[in-house]
Amino acid sequence: MNIQNAKQEFFKFTNQYDLTFPKMKRKLEHSFRVMENARNISKSLNLNNDEIEIATLIGLLHDIGHFEEIKEKDILKENTKIDHGDFGVEILKNNNYIRKYIEENEYDNIILKAIKNHNKFKIEDGLSNKELLFSKIIRDADKLDIFYEGAEMFWTQAEQVQEINNSKVSDTVMQNFSKHVYFDRKHLKTKADSIIHFISLIYDINFKYDFEIIKKENYINKILNKFTFKDETTSKQISHVLDITTQYIENIL
Repeated sequence: MNIQNAKQEFFKFTNQYDLTFPKMKRKLEHSFRVMENARNISKSLNLNNDEIEIATLIGLLHDIGHFEEIKEKDILKENTKIDHGDFGVEILKNNNYIRKYIEENEYDNIILKAIKNHNKFKIEDGLSNKELLFSKIIRDADKLDIFYEGAEMFWTQAEQVQEINNSKVSDTVMQNFSKHVYFDRKHLKTKADSIIHFISLIYDINFKYDFEIIKKENYINKILNKFTFKDETTSKQISHVLDITTQYIENIL
């Protein structure tokens, strides 16, 4: 496998989209950061060189179906039904396009299962040990960059932040978070709930390396410090969220 060749093919693929469009540009940059995250996670697990390369390739390709979803949403100005994990698998299967990225076919099931499962609420049942391992690696690599984006890129508009500051946390959301549960978005009722839900991603992380990075980069603090909640009870709840996540990370490390 030649990762440099795979990167060049990926550039060819993404060049069909308008990469000057901010969401497209961010998705391209996200893909390469997740690629590096996947490589680093697999190294931390002492995988062999072939496995490290497979994890790296999955990181590069995990959102290959997301570019079309972004384009369609921009054109239609509404939510679409595209599941970018499933659609990414379709792209790679179509005309055996996956061979542009890797000559050998022995890893196809691992690559495709990992991409299919990277954006699901939970990993599907019935995977082989290898398929499950690489699905966990890409989910962690993806979430690690989502935390980075949350800390450095999200919630930058004053009006958006003010709207969140003026909202409260729902009891159900706080209860789920306190139980160390990554919960479904259907439970969200307020703008503040969405922040708690975002932080709850930490409960769906699998490997020690990711917690080390989250702690080192201070992602949770950086995210929560963007907000100054007006409601006193909500402000205390957010402080409690920080305490819970800090202790959760320390227990793992």
